[in-house]
Amino acid sequence: MSQVHEAITAHTRKQHTHLERFARLDEARERAIEEAVDRCKKGLPFRVDEINAVTAQINAHAQSGISPLRKQVTEDMVRDYVKRLS
Repeated sequence: MSQVHEAITAHTRKQHTHLERFARLDEARERAIEEAVDRCKKGLPFRVDEINAVTAQINAHAQSGISPLRKQVTEDMVRDYVKRLS
């Protein structure tokens, strides 16, 4: 295998690994959002700390690769989303 081919393969593997990590983090963020939305729908207290902790991990991870950034979530954003669902 040529050095160019090896370099391309290594780069592709690195990007794939980066995107797999992003996907796992993004799924965790979505689960946390769903939980907050569900609690809000039921009129129960909810927090966005877990959502934003994962968001911070995603954004830090994005600094070393090609994955997108995610916005921090506020409690008002969750409430507004639940209102729009109704």
